[in-house]
Amino acid sequence: MSSKDYYKVLGVSREASADEIRKAYKKLARENHPDMRPNDKAAAERFKEIQEANSVLSDPEKREQYDRYGTAFPGGQQAQSWSTGPAGSGPIDLGDLFGNGGAVDLGDLFGGAFGGRFGDGQRRQTQRPTKGQDLRARIEVPFHVAALGGSHDLRITRGDQPERLSIKVPAGVADGAVIRLAGQGQAGFNGGPGGDLLVTVKVADHPYFRREGNNLLLDVPVTVTEAALGAKIEVPTLEEGHVILTIPPGTSSGSKLRLRGKGIVDQKRGTHGDQFVIVKIVVPTETNDRAKQLFEEIAQIAPMSPRAKLW
Repeated sequence: MSSKDYYKVLGVSREASADEIRKAYKKLARENHPDMRPNDKAAAERFKEIQEANSVLSDPEKREQYDRYGTAFPGGQQAQSWSTGPAGSGPIDLGDLFGNGGAVDLGDLFGGAFGGRFGDGQRRQTQRPTKGQDLRARIEVPFHVAALGGSHDLRITRGDQPERLSIKVPAGVADGAVIRLAGQGQAGFNGGPGGDLLVTVKVADHPYFRREGNNLLLDVPVTVTEAALGAKIEVPTLEEGHVILTIPPGTSSGSKLRLRGKGIVDQKRGTHGDQFVIVKIVVPTETNDRAKQLFEEIAQIAPMSPRAKLW
């Protein structure tokens, strides 16, 4: 190699700084390292040239002699093996070459390009356990399941395997809530924990109940006479079936009657909201002669219109 130009080998100018030489050397050494290019004789020879050039140009005293005398300077032309550093310096510090403070995982650096050299149980055990990726899914549950709690089946795919899971739905879960199933996502790496499964809940509408916070709202139709004279009627609840509700005499349409403790459970406090029955007075669409006569009599004896004081 007496005719080689060490500066050209590293691809730097003769005025290059020590830092520029070091960076050029590291870059070329990584690209031509025998473990990166196994069975590539040209790369192996190139690596030797890079090592030799660096052994001279990285040493200020040797570089000064090389600049003055070329490769004929005393101690020059010392071709180094790829596994050794400058003359007398011992083995190459791969940690210095590749970073990481000497704790080098060559498989991490080159993405597993080493094959069996460091694999199959011989690879350095420096990879850290990594948590698996989280998975996301959506389910739609019936209104009463969201209110009272229950379970819901869900099909997911982890890796290439489809699976069926039974999701526990807590009582009182709200529309849009996210249920986290720890460890049910993708598998971890190098012994790391599995990711989580994040399930977003959509609550289906109910035929007649509506939810307002932890309270339930229910529209109940009553007749004119029930509203005027008062009555006892049956109304549905979510947990207790039908219960008896008293309609006070003179109840107006839109009035809210409370059934305490018959609403949705509060997930934090464990207490229940209330159920509000909203009265809707229903007027008959068809009346016979006798009914008309009675309504006319009521109109004669009823107090003034409630609108009279408004306008």
